Amino acid sequence: MQPVKLGSNQPRQFYRGGAAIAAFRGTASEDPFRPEDWVASTTPRFGMLEDGLSMLPGDGYVRDAVERDPEAWLGPEHVAYFGASPALLVKLLDAGERLPVHAHPPRSFARAHLGSRHGKTENWVIVGTKGAEPVVYLGWVRDLAAGELARWVAEQDTRAMLANLNRLVVAPGDAVLVPAGTPHAIGEGVFCVELQEPTDFSVMLELEGFDLDPSSGELGLGRDLAISCVRHDAIGDGGLDQLVRRATGRTTTGPGAGPTVEDALAEPAAPYFRAQRVRPGDGEARLEPSFAVIVVLAGAGSLAGDGWDASISAGQTWVLPWGAGATTASGDVELLRCLPPLPADAKRDDPGAATGH
Repeated sequence: MQPVKLGSNQPRQFYRGGAAIAAFRGTASEDPFRPEDWVASTTPRFGMLEDGLSMLPGDGYVRDAVERDPEAWLGPEHVAYFGASPALLVKLLDAGERLPVHAHPPRSFARAHLGSRHGKTENWVIVGTKGAEPVVYLGWVRDLAAGELARWVAEQDTRAMLANLNRLVVAPGDAVLVPAGTPHAIGEGVFCVELQEPTDFSVMLELEGFDLDPSSGELGLGRDLAISCVRHDAIGDGGLDQLVRRATGRTTTGPGAGPTVEDALAEPAAPYFRAQRVRPGDGEARLEPSFAVIVVLAGAGSLAGDGWDASISAGQTWVLPWGAGATTASGDVELLRCLPPLPADAKRDDPGAATGH
């Protein structure tokens, strides 16, 4: 098996964006309501059968190829725990306007009410920003009183929601973990790679000003039950420090630089997904066999394995099957290698781990 270069997959959304994705990929930006590119997606949009699924060039959906030969795509250890799911969804996301305040259900809620073993913890890896002070919003600054969130949602008090969320200025290279249940929003001008659990579960707390039906974001559960998955406790400075990994300052490769493979995410992300920032420098970066979604962030180079090699360059996205084997990356190039969680790590936040799946 070999890596496969993927085209764009941008389902239409309710909010604006996409120009940064077009610039990154070197394509035209024609529809301002296509702000997300779902990369190697085996996950359809909520309530839909196929919208959101990625295509392999000339070979149908990625999902169907994985289901036909899951061990070749994902590896036997992964399949033994997760089945034929990659247990990962990766997106390019360009916020052309501030996203509404929302949250995603945790695994325990998803198992109890949505028939899914996966919730939707996510992580933003910032690729680019526009504006003087690009920001994201993450978690409450104080504990909420009983009924306070329900009142804000009923009255659509956006001012109160935003005033009570932590506001973080972000820069390229930063990584921000968003635990399921945590209210959040992405500010205008933020372009990121978004790693997620493989679901499309969103609970919308803010609706006004967006093209959203009043029942949007209730997941078919009704408003009261849906918002019961949202945490009411504060995330203080110490908690934020555990969720945010700031850029190291090294964003490019160059002459004299040796190969590096660095963890890109904060440690608490491990039960949900992994990501590595790969810079071959003047050598070769060696990568173990794994299903991987690769976003080429900068430069040009190559990936190579046993009997195959592929030229890669900035703006491309690739899916790499486990069966492609051990891989080397070379050249003046920078990759974000997005990986599913290891089963041993996933068990740390899996309500069904003790009883089987």
